[in-house]
Amino acid sequence: MDLTKLTIRQCHEGLKKGDFTSVDLTKAFLEKIKKNNKELNAYLLVDEAGALAQAEEADKKIESKDFGILCGVPCAIKDAIMVKDQKCTAGSKILENYVAPYDATVIEKLKKEGAVILGKTNLDEFTMGGSGENSAFGPTKNPHDKTRVSGGSSSGSAAAVASEMAVYTLGSDTGGSIRQPASFCGIVGLCPTYGSVSRYGLIAHGSSLDQIGSMTKSVEDAKIVFEAISGKDLKDATSVDYKFKESEVDLKGLKIGVPKEYFAKGIEPEVEKIVRDAIKKAEKLGAKIIEISLPSTEYALASYYIIGPSEISANLARFDGIKYGLSEPGKDLLDVYLKSKGHGFGAEVKRRIMIGTYCLSSGYYDAYYKKAQEVRQLIKQDFEKAFEKVDLIFTPVSPFPAFKIGEKADDPIAMYLADIYTIPMKLAGLPGLSLPVGKVGKLPVGLQIIGNHFQENKILSVAEQIEKT
Repeated sequence: MDLTKLTIRQCHEGLKKGDFTSVDLTKAFLEKIKKNNKELNAYLLVDEAGALAQAEEADKKIESKDFGILCGVPCAIKDAIMVKDQKCTAGSKILENYVAPYDATVIEKLKKEGAVILGKTNLDEFTMGGSGENSAFGPTKNPHDKTRVSGGSSSGSAAAVASEMAVYTLGSDTGGSIRQPASFCGIVGLCPTYGSVSRYGLIAHGSSLDQIGSMTKSVEDAKIVFEAISGKDLKDATSVDYKFKESEVDLKGLKIGVPKEYFAKGIEPEVEKIVRDAIKKAEKLGAKIIEISLPSTEYALASYYIIGPSEISANLARFDGIKYGLSEPGKDLLDVYLKSKGHGFGAEVKRRIMIGTYCLSSGYYDAYYKKAQEVRQLIKQDFEKAFEKVDLIFTPVSPFPAFKIGEKADDPIAMYLADIYTIPMKLAGLPGLSLPVGKVGKLPVGLQIIGNHFQENKILSVAEQIEKT
């Protein structure tokens, strides 16, 4: 039996029956990482000794028969989420040698469950990018075609699950960073409602947009991980007292909205066909398909690329070469700042900091940032009106499948367009899931299922029914 092919549920059943131990499972994954990671570059750090020690601890719990479903199951963590005493680079040279002094809340929760953490996964620097090419430590390759990107920013997290180098992973989603790489790699990616999962211990990108979520082999696995990591956290004032309750949603008579703006010019015909076939599948299962309009969609990208960089400009000011991270010597304090940031940050991070600083500067704040926030309200209102008529919204995740490494690297605008379908719901703080529904050649295509706030149960139930047909 190849243990690396198992889902969370299958790992749990095998551990319960004594078919294998957590140490067996962990060793199988560590072997797979040794074999495949050099080529894929999905992991930045593999903690072999730590993972085996956690697996031994998990086996003691399993022997006592008092253990939860995640106990002893190997996972990996995006390298923007703090794991105590491990490096946390955020994919950047400025944090290349930074060691996390504490656990993020989601890590505390996973450790409490007895999870085995194999290591930290690659990402676009400071989670900024849609391809995985912006990492200071090289791009992550797509397991389905190694000449192509795995998506971003949670590039390594997606590739690790798709190549069976982890049972599941944690990622973070600011504009599409879980759903888009999940679509490109053919796995399930859940971006929960803003506030449903604590962000404490996640290196901040855009504080009003960032959300930690899961990347898994199946919808059931996404459900299991979400249940484990969600809930109120006193260390994160934006987190909400929300307990996920699994519930069956009957597809018969369920109203599914399909926004006409998401099937406009620019989507590849093969991608459109696969997504429309998935929508037909839901219709055959009894759902009622309703065409809807989200008229403010066309302004979402512009709004996001003002709000996001403005928050980046504020959040990344702390990386000054003084408190932590890379510190370059200089003739005075300003020189230390300029050299540390100049050498430590990559091109995309610098680009977004400059855009954000400009948008927040005196004389431009009202024209850019304030206007973008007003547009954000219009986008929220579009979704509110839509959810008065429908239960869920189905869209593509991306207008195209995974593109070639280097294909869009010199054109930031073309790269930003990769997020055109994932950004609007982020501005509204809604939950969304990427479900693999087909392939263009060997390249996977995802269906995006969007729900109203805190309706993950609806999204997951409907996704599971489509997954099984």
